[in-house]
Amino acid sequence: MVTNKVWILRNRPVGDVSDGDLELVEQPVPELGDGEVLIRTLFLSLDPTNRIWMSDQDQYMPPVEIGDPMRGGGLSIVEDSRFDGLEKGNIVNTGLGTWALYHVKKGEELSRLPQIPGVPLTAFSGPLGMTGMTAYFGLMEIGKPKAGETLVVSAAAGAVGSMVGQIGKIQGCRVVGIAGSDEKCRWLTETAGFDAAINYKTEDVGAALDKHCPDGIDINFENVGGDIMDTILTRLNDFARMPLCGLISSYNATEPVPGPYNFSMLLMRHVTLKGFIVTDYMDRFAEGMQAMAGWLLDGKIKFETDIVDGLENAPASLERLFTGKNLGKLVVKVSDPD
Repeated sequence: MVTNKVWILRNRPVGDVSDGDLELVEQPVPELGDGEVLIRTLFLSLDPTNRIWMSDQDQYMPPVEIGDPMRGGGLSIVEDSRFDGLEKGNIVNTGLGTWALYHVKKGEELSRLPQIPGVPLTAFSGPLGMTGMTAYFGLMEIGKPKAGETLVVSAAAGAVGSMVGQIGKIQGCRVVGIAGSDEKCRWLTETAGFDAAINYKTEDVGAALDKHCPDGIDINFENVGGDIMDTILTRLNDFARMPLCGLISSYNATEPVPGPYNFSMLLMRHVTLKGFIVTDYMDRFAEGMQAMAGWLLDGKIKFETDIVDGLENAPASLERLFTGKNLGKLVVKVSDPD
């Protein structure tokens, strides 16, 4: 019998995730039934939404219950299959899985990943994965970019923000990113092709926006919330669009979050604001994948993967998302393909 390693949620975190909130346990892997597949995790995706799932706040899907495996996705390899269409050695998208070494899933819940020459497997966690689809549909469907417009992206060096800015450049926008270090800002302008980048930790964000967005802001792709969002709201143009992807600045808050204080600007500037979850567009993922793959192969999309080794390090590594330590997509390498 195969032994699994699984992270179990033991406590709902208060503020940052702490030791004891999750426990790594060993469990037997059940025998396969007809139509089921045994997969082994290669890369586990770490995302801000993991922190939301640990809480019991009102959210877009049921929270993880105390005593249940921690929810997560990633990339896996087929170890055994009783499902026609998948066989040992196939690489698949784990789908909605858990923080675990092994999963037993119904075959129809898994999608086999194509092999694209010159494209590493980790691209399917980034530009060709859920974060890439979040960026593509959030910007294209809600932001509706037009050539010559100004796009501002918060958390711009993260997995989603870095894709949003590059898609915006492809669409002919002027793109300004907001990030938390000089290194990230250099990557945004020198590698990802942003027109400008603002280090919110060392610069006056309002003054920097006035400098880099002299004609105002037409699209604000919002990932952060808080003071940065409030500062952006006062600089939006008439009929601006605001895809609301995340509010990461408040996910670890222990007290009610005040504001936004400049919310009235949405009314005064006739702004369209729409919150979204990437699964809203799941039936159109093939469209997004085709576009992103084409840009990736053409060299128009650059990406970084921040890789942490070892399933045992998953909880401690999650804080990298909230302290700005990651560049690009954060994943945990759980095992090797061979």
